[in-house]
Amino acid sequence: MSKGLIVVESPAKVKTLQKFLGGDYVIKASVGHIKDLPEDELGVDLQKDFEPQYVIIPGKGKVLRELKKASRGVENIYLGPDPDREGEAIAWHVAEEIGDEDKNIYRVLFNEITKKAVVDALHRPGRLQQSKYEAQQARRILDRLVGYQISPVLWEKVRRGLSAGRVQSVAVRIICEREREIQDFVSKEYWSLTATLKGKDSPVAFDAKLAKWKGKEASMANESEALAMKQALEVVPYTVSKIVQREKKRHPLPPFITSRLQQEAYRKLSFSAQKTMRIAQRLYEGLDLGKIGTVGLITYMRTDSPRVSSEAVHQVRDWIKGRFGETFLPTKPNVYKSRKSAQEAHEAIRPTSIDFEPDKIKDHLEKDQWALYKLIWDRFVASQMSSAVFHQTTVEIKADEAIFAAVGTVLIFPGFMTLYML
Repeated sequence: MSKGLIVVESPAKVKTLQKFLGGDYVIKASVGHIKDLPEDELGVDLQKDFEPQYVIIPGKGKVLRELKKASRGVENIYLGPDPDREGEAIAWHVAEEIGDEDKNIYRVLFNEITKKAVVDALHRPGRLQQSKYEAQQARRILDRLVGYQISPVLWEKVRRGLSAGRVQSVAVRIICEREREIQDFVSKEYWSLTATLKGKDSPVAFDAKLAKWKGKEASMANESEALAMKQALEVVPYTVSKIVQREKKRHPLPPFITSRLQQEAYRKLSFSAQKTMRIAQRLYEGLDLGKIGTVGLITYMRTDSPRVSSEAVHQVRDWIKGRFGETFLPTKPNVYKSRKSAQEAHEAIRPTSIDFEPDKIKDHLEKDQWALYKLIWDRFVASQMSSAVFHQTTVEIKADEAIFAAVGTVLIFPGFMTLYML
């Protein structure tokens, strides 16, 4: 007899869990949400404290029948949709449909899809979180209230078929207000002056920017002022008046949170936010690595916290020391602070194991999967490396009543930039 029924969101995750758990459990997928507000009406009772009126999503009848059938022969049901508000709502709705007094309903959270994490979660199951479910429900109700009242206005004023939501509507307002500020902005003309200079014994020229004029910050309001200053400074001698040399450090960035991953994937890989999250979902749910088997490669990809487990920190520090040497390893682990609004529910997005180096598993991943995984892997490892060190020289050059400034920077220790370029 099986130890119970496990319900997850996606069929891909079902395959991964089956390889980890064998035939010990019956594992089924809800294939996303099974219940939602009705499509053809508001679905929110405004007279009864905004009570939602959920219905089975059209087309999900077959999935629900399979879940009910699978639940008949088991005593324990483990609900394992994604560990966020949407996942909690899916788990709650599944429990409503297939749970009864004779069954034990548990909530299991898989922050990473590895055998150890899955087994640990099943050995320490929790309960459904009503507060998290109600948070998702409130968001869904707001979507419906805003959308059903604003969308008809869009159909009339803009174009039929457009829809509005609690986020998009506010974003449109912010954009409109910002556009008005741009239109109301009064532009002010300004000019800058750069001298191309070369030392007596140096064949290499360099640029120096006008910084001060007659002891004050240089300011040229129009072209005639700029040309007059240019003509005056073309015929005077230039002399180095001050040299300042100092060491400057550039610190590594924290491991990815969701928003930063989307931004960097767009900047470095030209991936849209949707594409990034779609690929990240597959990396999280698990991919077949040949002889290693199917394994989740990254931790849960919806997070706003840069927090990393102590076990993962120890692993990556050992790897850095072995690969690059002690000079690339800080004395203490780098710790990154979360924003005040961060929920701290999950770790940062990181590899589930430092042993899955991108180049070692490249042949098992699609091109875009590998590119995103490498970005996540490099960023995580770099976040625990030493800072890069630069030698910065600032030269002030006097020309009559003008002061020009030139800054030169030379990298003297690459640190984390050996692995991850900003």
